[in-house]
Amino acid sequence: MLIDITLRITPKMVNDAQGNEKKALSGHLGTHFDVMNKEFPLEYTERAGIVFDVSGVKGRDISSQDIDINKVQKGMFVAFYTGFIEERGYGGKIYFSEHPQLSNELIDELLSKKVSIIGIDFAGVRRGKEHPVKDQYCADQGVFIVENLCNLLVLCKERKPFTICTYPMNFTNMTGIPCRVIANM
Repeated sequence: MLIDITLRITPKMVNDAQGNEKKALSGHLGTHFDVMNKEFPLEYTERAGIVFDVSGVKGRDISSQDIDINKVQKGMFVAFYTGFIEERGYGGKIYFSEHPQLSNELIDELLSKKVSIIGIDFAGVRRGKEHPVKDQYCADQGVFIVENLCNLLVLCKERKPFTICTYPMNFTNMTGIPCRVIANM
């Protein structure tokens, strides 16, 4: 069974995003990954996937204590379901400025596990000025962040292994690249 976890973009979403996020049309519109100054390795297009339901975490950063970090293996696509994209809708000011965050400690744990991709259903692993800094920090260690995923709750309920396929546009010299992300169960 194939499940599309890519955000479907409408003209209204484009207008909302353009009004609230200056990078929305430079590769950062909808589901995309932040490559910074790196190249996305083609071997990352198919990765064993895991999604953690962290929708109960409110009012603080998501930490490694909120997940079973022992389930994370080298090379995985590790995603986090918060429900934020469904609650707030994509493109508004709050979506870009008040989204959940992964703690620096959790990000470091994922990097130490040598994951390939971190996927989130919100606008960035960190907010504001920390966002591009943390994107670069991860990219420098060969880990890419896919933002603005959807339909992750379906994957949280699955008890069998699945693969997540990430297909980037063939853009170059950009900090963000739109992509299609499909879970294969």
